[in-house]
Amino acid sequence: MAPTENGQVERRATIRDVARLAGVSVATVSRVVNDRPDVSPETRAVVLRQVRACRFTTHRSARALAVARTGFLAFTMPSVFADHFTSILAGAVEAAYEHDSRVVLSATLVDATKGASLCERLGDGTTDGAVILLPEESSAELQALRARNYPFVVADPRLALPSGIPAVSAAHRAGTKAATEHLLALGHHRIAQICGPRGWAATEERVEGFATALAGAGLLPAEELLAEGDFHSRSGRDGAGKLLDLPRPPTAILASNDHMAFGALQAAAERGLAVPDDLSVIGFDDSELARMVTPTLTTVRQPRAELGRTAVSMLMRLIGGQRIEALRIELATQLIVRESTGRAPARP
Repeated sequence: MAPTENGQVERRATIRDVARLAGVSVATVSRVVNDRPDVSPETRAVVLRQVRACRFTTHRSARALAVARTGFLAFTMPSVFADHFTSILAGAVEAAYEHDSRVVLSATLVDATKGASLCERLGDGTTDGAVILLPEESSAELQALRARNYPFVVADPRLALPSGIPAVSAAHRAGTKAATEHLLALGHHRIAQICGPRGWAATEERVEGFATALAGAGLLPAEELLAEGDFHSRSGRDGAGKLLDLPRPPTAILASNDHMAFGALQAAAERGLAVPDDLSVIGFDDSELARMVTPTLTTVRQPRAELGRTAVSMLMRLIGGQRIEALRIELATQLIVRESTGRAPARP
């Protein structure tokens, strides 16, 4: 209890208060705050809403000491600048709070310059487990960390992972397939793709989704209509420029992220092409800028915050010694149709 401004003592909310306000039993509240799996998503959401409203605390420090835990989770990411990464981080931080834990951030590019290995960075006992976002480490390093029984989950894997390593990612194939089918339905048959760096898991899956959609329409992806970028807008501008300067340019460009799509819009404007009348453009991510550019960008929405939340939920199960039903989870994507796509232009 703590004194309020008028000198009265404010009673700290109890688990019974949360249960009464949520309309559930005390046992259900206990299962939710301890991340037990036997609670429906709807009930869990109601209970967590009341937990936050009541500022209910489960005394993390005391419980952590009792089970020899620190109450801190590591979150490693290549950069703290990219909006894609920070959106995933935001979801992870929120989920960690709901699990009565806190996040310790580590920018792996900075750590790598110091020559510290993954085991050295994470295996020092200061954190209970880690979410490793887009890891650059080799399969051997990830296996070495796993061999030390340090719990971790990979979010948005950069490369194909060894078996047995838990991971969560977006449904890249399905998202790109839906975007390509949208263009096909608009009458586009000469569709180009600006992909990300080859060899990356997301890149290869998005290329496969593109090819699958074309095959369903009886088309084959033409080599001349595939450009490789690096997820930055300049590479999208350069790649789109080469595609649009072909003797038979595409009527639509599918970029593997929004930033490269912005570059494609710039390349089209430089050539006097109107979007979507002369050229349709689709991105991937649904970043904040997708709703601010002119024309607004049709794109595939990734559930980035949910990706972070799911990774933390999986991690807490590992830390608690609970069984994970699926080691690999793909979160659904959604095509968001805006102004940058339209009917294919009539060309000779």
